[in-house]
This record gives sequence, C-alpha cells and structure tokens, in this order.
Amino acid sequence: MGSYNSLLYFAGEGLNLVKKILIVEDNDEIREMIRLYLSKEEFQIVETAYGHTALELVKLEDPDLILLDILLPGADGIEVCMEIRKFSTVPIIFLSNKAEEVDKIIGLTIGADDYLTKPFSPRELIARIRSLLRRQGFVNLSSKSENDYLLAFNDLKIHLLNFTVEVKGQSIELSSKEFKLLAFLANHPGQVFNSEQLFGAIWGEPSLENTRTVLVHISSLRKKIEDNPSNPTYIHTVRGIGYKFNAE
Repeated sequence: MGSYNSLLYFAGEGLNLVKKILIVEDNDEIREMIRLYLSKEEFQIVETAYGHTALELVKLEDPDLILLDILLPGADGIEVCMEIRKFSTVPIIFLSNKAEEVDKIIGLTIGADDYLTKPFSPRELIARIRSLLRRQGFVNLSSKSENDYLLAFNDLKIHLLNFTVEVKGQSIELSSKEFKLLAFLANHPGQVFNSEQLFGAIWGEPSLENTRTVLVHISSLRKKIEDNPSNPTYIHTVRGIGYKFNAE
C-alpha cells in the first residue's frame, strides 16, 4: 500500500460532510496507525508513501488537509510542500523525527501550518487536525494574495509561492537547495545560524561536521544575488559563528 493506487478509505455516512485527509508517509506501520485512528474519527483517507505521488493526489483528490512526512524517498517533504503551495493553500501538518527548533522553523517558513514530532499521541494528532479544520472553516485561505507569500528587501524579492527570486526586476535562477537556504535566512533577518543548523534545516540530516556544503551554497547565492559578493549586502558572515540575513 502507499503507491498512487492509494486505496481510498471511506468512514461514516454523509460523505459530503466528511473531511478528506491525505497521508504522505513512507513508514508502512506509521501510515497504517494514522489511517486506523483517523478512520475511527470518521475521516475519509487517501494515502501514499511517495512525494511525487502526493502532488498528483492533491490535484486529483482535493484533500481538506495533508499530513506530510519530511523524510520521504525521492522528493522530500520540504520540496513537496513548496510545490503544493504553488497551486494550493490546503492545510499541511509536517510529521518528522526531527525535534530541533530549526527544522520546525523551516517547515513553517515554506508553507506548513503545523509541525508534529514523532512519536506523537493519536489524541494530539486528532486535536491538531480538528483545530486546523475549524480554522479553515472561518478563514478563506484562497483569498490570500501573492503578496502574502512575498519577501521583499530593497532590490531583492523572494516569491515563496512561485519558488522564484528577482534581483532588480530580473529573474535569478537558483537551485532548490539555494532557494530553501535563501528563503530560510530571509524569513529570519538578523538571526544567526551556524553551518550545522543550516545543513540540518535544508538537507534534513545531520551535517557530521561537513560545513563545506553550506559554505559552497552560501558562496553561490552571493554570486547570484549580491552586487559585490565579497562585500555582501544581504547574507553576512558572523565570524566564528555562522551566517545571518541583513534586511536593512
């Protein structure tokens, strides 16, 4: 189970009133456990183990809420969330083994509505889901404008919804990791992050003291968005500590 043929589960009567939940989780036991508990709560369930399949299911099934694991085979949860946000404002709850604050920050930065760390209790999961669905009933998320997903700093514009960056009105081509890194830093101006924190947030795993990967991506970003990469305006190095984004 867990491929695109994802078996659609119906629970309860009056299906026009039943909320549909998409579970995106590659661990069969966890996915099965979530499905059983949500079915008992009379939710309609669609499930898959793969990120690329999740994108298709969002378009085809139009779920009311998505439970999205961060560490997935192929496209990870961060990438899937960013792709979903290009065309949908459906509530998303991230599920992850990661408990570090920086991981929660990036998940919420790129469009998730909530974040739940494994292991979690079924009661807490149900409470989070119902809270988001109640909020959805009072707020028309589709009324959000593109500006709600725009980070603008002088000549630099970061479009979180469209996954694009502009410098002085010109579109700048960034890799997926470069965009995530820039969006993460820009959403927390003035806050200093060390290389280990940035690697964990963007690559989703411990750095094992491999700081060069972050250094290479910071250098590449500066070459693409800074007028003078050797004297950067936006991405500053805090000597002996890490990096911060300057919004002034």
